Amino acid sequence: MSNEKFVLAIDQGTTSSRAIVFNHSGEIVSVGQKEFTQIFPNPGWVEHDPVEIWESVRTVVAEALQKAEINATQLAAVGITNQRETTIVWDKNTGEPVYNAIVWQDARTSEIVRGVAAGDPLGTERYRQITGENISTYPSAPRITWILDNVEGAREKAEAGDLLFGTPDTWVLWNLTGGVNGGVHATDVTNASRTLLMDVRELKWREDICADFRIPPAMLPEIKASADTYGTGRPNGLLAGVPISGILGDQQAATFGQACFEKGTAKNTYGTGCFTLMNTGEEPVFSTNGLLTTVLYKLGDAKPVYALEGSVAVAGSLVQWLRDNLGMIEKSSEIGKLAQTVEDNGGVYFVPAFSGLFAPYWKDDARGAIVGLTRYVNKGHIARAVEESTAFQSAELIDAMNADAGVPLKELKVDGGMTADDLLMQFQADISGVDVIRPVVAETTALGVAYAAGIAVGFWNGTDDVIANWQEDKRWKPSMDTAERDRTYRLWKKAVTRTFDWVDEDVK
Repeated sequence: MSNEKFVLAIDQGTTSSRAIVFNHSGEIVSVGQKEFTQIFPNPGWVEHDPVEIWESVRTVVAEALQKAEINATQLAAVGITNQRETTIVWDKNTGEPVYNAIVWQDARTSEIVRGVAAGDPLGTERYRQITGENISTYPSAPRITWILDNVEGAREKAEAGDLLFGTPDTWVLWNLTGGVNGGVHATDVTNASRTLLMDVRELKWREDICADFRIPPAMLPEIKASADTYGTGRPNGLLAGVPISGILGDQQAATFGQACFEKGTAKNTYGTGCFTLMNTGEEPVFSTNGLLTTVLYKLGDAKPVYALEGSVAVAGSLVQWLRDNLGMIEKSSEIGKLAQTVEDNGGVYFVPAFSGLFAPYWKDDARGAIVGLTRYVNKGHIARAVEESTAFQSAELIDAMNADAGVPLKELKVDGGMTADDLLMQFQADISGVDVIRPVVAETTALGVAYAAGIAVGFWNGTDDVIANWQEDKRWKPSMDTAERDRTYRLWKKAVTRTFDWVDEDVK
């Protein structure tokens, strides 16, 4: 075993950090995982402690190496994948964050968003043909502005060149490669495309948009390819001398790991949120149905590949809410068993707009609602409505993609922890009307960035190796009666409308 080489993937997610060691066949050798604190200072606000994130990464890397019984000399490369849009600003001289990380789900920047959008006839679509994104609370740019405006002394330090911005990939990379002692300040094209500050065609920061958000461009990291050598692990660290050669935002990484390399192929990841991406080839396609245009990946000097993306803010985190806030289950894995105690949802629909609605609605003033309650309803019906809400939201993304692409999606590759739930996966196939396919290795986010990192150093020979390693595990086919599907889908859409404009009404 001592002569065998491996690739380590660091998966810095929204609720936990993981490190996974993969062999050349794309098989999991070992896993380290650690949850970290979720901070909710106010309604609609979500934060993380960047120092705790970094410490969790160090912990899981050590755990994964120990379980695999290997050390840094047996690693061919390291890849980093991460929760996207989450915003960290830190002092480059001390390495200390000036504020908590503001998480991608956070909705506090509504006023900043409205202020920037108000200055143009296109409103929130002002930058869509440049960046692929609408002005909303989702991308990083308004969060940077909020930190600079609300943390004492931050704007002055930023303008003096003393502060750095990064999404979690950049924060982890900077610390892994030395921190204040020469840490690399960089990101990849996929993460940069989620800031609202990068031109998706030119793959460069737009200084005019930075000016609109009053963000000093010197704060921004260097933009590099997804498969490229960023640097090496810092001396005396667990990864000393190992090339860090791949970075991908988590959803792009999952799409890469699912071998969605042909135009028109798509995947859906079920995690904290739910994210559907469709490969659109080497030319960006701009949605007219509420989707985002994003960079899917870029391998070295090759042309970038683009995707349409639909993003749902609350999926797996709704199950956590049921567990932690209501105490209806003790473990997240119990949700499926509870949902199976009833034959249907009992007329209940749960729209989890905890911090607004993302695609295809983009309503930051929406809030969650449970509708259709009667005395007949029990906790099994609530659990089933929780499960079905994830599938309904995903089905709406698929509808939008079909409209934008002009060709109906024939099958959907799926990954993430919730794919172990047969009830959810069957309902997803039923409500979407397409085959749902789960791969043998469901950890496709970590696997995808491992492939990118390994390709950069020649450990794998391009995307052909990814395709060769991908294997189907299980397939669910639609079985629901068309009339029933139309009825329940119509009621879901009716339920969604009940969540609109709730914040405005509340304020009044």
